[in-house]
Amino acid sequence: MHIYNLDNWIHDHRFNTAGTRSEKRTWAVIILTFVTMIAEIIAGMAFGSMALLADGWHMGTHVAALGITVFAYWYARKHRNNVRFTFGTGKVGVLGGFASAVVLAVVSILMAGESVHRLLSPVDIRFNEAIAVAVLGLIVNLVSALILGRHDHDHDHTHDHDDHADHHHRDHNLKAAYLHVLADAVTSIAAIIALVAGIIFGWYWLDPFVGIAGAIVIAVWAYGLIRATSRILLDSDVSPDLLENIQKTIEADADNKIVDLHAWKIDAQNLVVMISLVTHYPRDTDHYRGLLSHIPEIKHLTVEVIHGPGEPCIPVNDPSC
Repeated sequence: MHIYNLDNWIHDHRFNTAGTRSEKRTWAVIILTFVTMIAEIIAGMAFGSMALLADGWHMGTHVAALGITVFAYWYARKHRNNVRFTFGTGKVGVLGGFASAVVLAVVSILMAGESVHRLLSPVDIRFNEAIAVAVLGLIVNLVSALILGRHDHDHDHTHDHDDHADHHHRDHNLKAAYLHVLADAVTSIAAIIALVAGIIFGWYWLDPFVGIAGAIVIAVWAYGLIRATSRILLDSDVSPDLLENIQKTIEADADNKIVDLHAWKIDAQNLVVMISLVTHYPRDTDHYRGLLSHIPEIKHLTVEVIHGPGEPCIPVNDPSC
């Protein structure tokens, strides 16, 4: 039995090269949101505006949620050379995205509960003041979304167009931050529409109704992110098609027969693959690496080659080969 470990493959575990840029952008959004929060709280206290005061504390919850994102980036960077992390710290960002998605889900539940309460027990609305706060929040969140959304266009332009469209979603930590500000922007737009309708048509019920609809949208986003990140954290995100591709590629060469195959993600996109195969024609490490070179996501590949029993099968003499 021979063990072939492809040591000349990339074994630097610092795969997330865009993490620093993403972290800087998230910090910029945190500072913008924090400054807005302070300004709204001070103005709310000075002018006796509950709308401004409430939105100021609401901004504070976003600062806390975005804090999860930057903490994940910081922790991954700090421990990227720590040998205790066998396959690097790529999953720290995925874990940060999962935690932020849970927070987003909780926000949607609270938002829905408050909206239902207001629908059943209407309260007086100071429309002009509420619209001004909603417009301010919309501007801040649109700017924040633009800052975080620039992540797509700053790196990795080697991807084809189909893959490029999905690249933003590979950094689940950044996607969670993006969804937080986008959710708030959608909420602000819906609130503005509902408040204007309230002024024009007197539809006081529309404001809490829109709040319920917004909560449902946010919950759907949160569910999608929780589902995507949990699959990676539980090592169940590798598609059957990819596994079949690996098996067919290896078994199409000589008389190789895969008897054990494992593949899992070590971050949002990079893979570890371990293969045990039986063959009468063992080859060197470069050969097996070359067979799977069309799958660039494989960053660690370990191949165990077991020499098959008996004599090699010769197709000329044995049609069953």
